[in-house]
Amino acid sequence: MKDELKVLELFAGVGGFRVGLENSNPELFKTKWSNQWEPSRKSQDAFEVYNLHFSDSININEDISEISNEEFEKMDANIIVGGFPCQDYSVARSKKNELGIEGKKGVLFWEIIRATNHIRPEYLILENVDRLLKAPSKQRGRDFAVMLAAFNELGYSVEWRVINAAEYGRSQRRRRVFFFVYRNDTDFAKNTDSEFEAKHSADLFDDHLYDEYIFSKGLFARQFPVEHIPNKSRHASYDLSDDIVKISDEFTGKVWNTGVMRHGRYFTIDTKSTLEEEPITLGDIIQPENEIREKFFLQNEDKLDKFKYLRGSKKIERTSATGHKYIFAEGGMSPHDNLELPGRTMLTSEGSVNRSTHLLHINERYRLLTPIEAERLQDFPDDWTKYKKISTGEVVEVSDRMRMFFMGNALVTEIVKRIGDELQNIM
Repeated sequence: MKDELKVLELFAGVGGFRVGLENSNPELFKTKWSNQWEPSRKSQDAFEVYNLHFSDSININEDISEISNEEFEKMDANIIVGGFPCQDYSVARSKKNELGIEGKKGVLFWEIIRATNHIRPEYLILENVDRLLKAPSKQRGRDFAVMLAAFNELGYSVEWRVINAAEYGRSQRRRRVFFFVYRNDTDFAKNTDSEFEAKHSADLFDDHLYDEYIFSKGLFARQFPVEHIPNKSRHASYDLSDDIVKISDEFTGKVWNTGVMRHGRYFTIDTKSTLEEEPITLGDIIQPENEIREKFFLQNEDKLDKFKYLRGSKKIERTSATGHKYIFAEGGMSPHDNLELPGRTMLTSEGSVNRSTHLLHINERYRLLTPIEAERLQDFPDDWTKYKKISTGEVVEVSDRMRMFFMGNALVTEIVKRIGDELQNIM
């Protein structure tokens, strides 16, 4: 194993990937570069929090599209990590018959591809919302297939898994798709190929061709074991066209929550966790009442009534932009969150009066989560986001609203730690 693995953290936020990897092995995983840029914001709060904690790396606070190819080529990173936005990944040909991006969205993933092309890291670890596997709604799975084809074109393989953090002992029922991407000339890839060739015939149309990898040999299989859901035939395999634009225009396949793409063909299957790790509950992470500032308690009946309405079932007649009338229906939720269960998925709107906001009922009083409790839901240290270092060098406090926004955008760092643990094992 190498003495250190140099890491580039893209879309770094407040450092979730770095926290997770350093919790795995701070001597091995060395983040040398990061990029964080919040478009349309004068204040770059997330970057300033990151820069306060991690002043030992080259932290770039500019639009990733402004980082030149030459700058990327100077970064001899072994690993690229990042949680990037779920956007529109459709592609089209430019007038010169080259690969172009259709529309304004989808840009950020292509920046990952650009960085990969110029840095050529051995590995990437990426994260996104699980709905990516079914996007867009009119051509389900297309976006993900385009991404797989882009990595295949660069000579990489991709293993993916939707991971619910609460199923692996954490305090949040947060479902996210993680990618483990590895270059096809790494020892891990070569060993996988040799084992495959020794045990299988060249029947590339066998839907179960890579079951052994998916269920026992792959990185996610070892740290996050799963089994096929009984009595369901949700498994498939597909050849990816060499023409990425054709995939964008014509893809009609399926993508389930678990899978692997090797040499232009992907294998996917619907699975469930086989681990029985006890999750951390909301009750386990909440602060004592005497530590809670009064501002987090609901001070008037109007806010409580608004929460009751938002969390209740409803049927509302609405009119579309074209004048069509329809009924918007929404099921009811519990009037407050159960302290004996892990928290629900935290969003960037956490802390506001919103249907998705956690609402606690303790000692006959209703209150919201605190920033420290939000940090605990994402496995960050307490008060990780309390301070930032601004351009003048002054250290100042971050607003509670921004702290909640950071955590809604972040990831569960202990999941990243386990990925780092297993990456060491496969190396």
